[in-house]
Amino acid sequence: MDIDPVLKALAAALHGEGPAVEIVVQEDGRPEAVPVETGVEEAAVVVRTSGSTGTPKATVLTVDALAASSVATAMALRGEGQWLLALPLQYVAGVQVLVRSLYAGTRPWVMDQSNGFTPEAFTAAAEELTDKIRFTSLVPTQLQRLLDSPAPETLAVLRRFNAILLGGAPASDELLANAQAEGLHVVTTYGSAETCGGCVYDGEPLDGVEVRIGEGELEGRILLGGDTVAAGYLDAPRATNAAFLEEDGVRWYVTGDLGEVTDDGKLTVLGRADDVIITGGVKASAGYIQSKLEELDGVTAAFVAGVPSREWGQAVAAYVAMTDPSAEELKGFTARHEAALGVLAPKTVVAKKDLLMLPNGKPDRLAMIAQLSAAHQGQ
Repeated sequence: MDIDPVLKALAAALHGEGPAVEIVVQEDGRPEAVPVETGVEEAAVVVRTSGSTGTPKATVLTVDALAASSVATAMALRGEGQWLLALPLQYVAGVQVLVRSLYAGTRPWVMDQSNGFTPEAFTAAAEELTDKIRFTSLVPTQLQRLLDSPAPETLAVLRRFNAILLGGAPASDELLANAQAEGLHVVTTYGSAETCGGCVYDGEPLDGVEVRIGEGELEGRILLGGDTVAAGYLDAPRATNAAFLEEDGVRWYVTGDLGEVTDDGKLTVLGRADDVIITGGVKASAGYIQSKLEELDGVTAAFVAGVPSREWGQAVAAYVAMTDPSAEELKGFTARHEAALGVLAPKTVVAKKDLLMLPNGKPDRLAMIAQLSAAHQGQ
């Protein structure tokens, strides 16, 4: 993949010598930096949100926000170095690999994903890195595939990274423990396109970032504020006003997640604000049910949602990734999850080898909810 034209256009935007750009990947896989008129002073990049919970939004990121994010990342990782791009270029995590590389004066290396993400392609790309200080960004599904690889050279290249940023979706305790046991330096990240990507590392906000928990109408919601917050959404003033606010000179982004902040400022993400399912008059947490399902033998991942139900109003439904999703194994799984969850046990289960995922590695919530709804109505 030739990223030189994209790097050139992005560098011009960051230096104020060119228009803001949106990176678009064409059908043939070729990336292109498309100029965008934003009407925002010092706008540099427009990044689409993942669309995992609704229609994607075009987020406007300024030069100052991206610079603050890059500097804070370098401080948290204790240095600048060479980055391996293993995520889609058009989303914020991919864009940030290029931005950080430009500020560091290093050349990023792009792995070949013509056949999708594979341990072999990642290993081959990682072996091309020449800088002694090395970083990459992954999502949990990618890291799991790399750890499952039987090739010893894959673990060898993983251990050479000074840090592996892990975000985009929650990482299980088991995955993090396995990575640590293999000697990998994994840093969990939390953030979004609206905050220039990850702005909370291992639960602690980066320099220049503030975290607080909302009150009143925003009760329990995580708010992220400070230097890395976006200017807003392109041509969407109503959505911008709903998601961003200014208080005492600080710009805040209102996330869709619930969380807690300890006395020493460490953030714990509890789940999405919209994950409460009211089924038969009983409130159930989709995140809690998901965690219980993922504890069961044979389950590698789970997604839980409420689907329309004549009998229950909303019925708990689960899309489950299993090592063996056969009918016989599903029957045994049903007995186990009913014993573990009682009245909160899913009324409908779709079992597959893997969860449905978006190109950026996040679970495709909308697609799985559609399948679960159809499955429940068909019962």
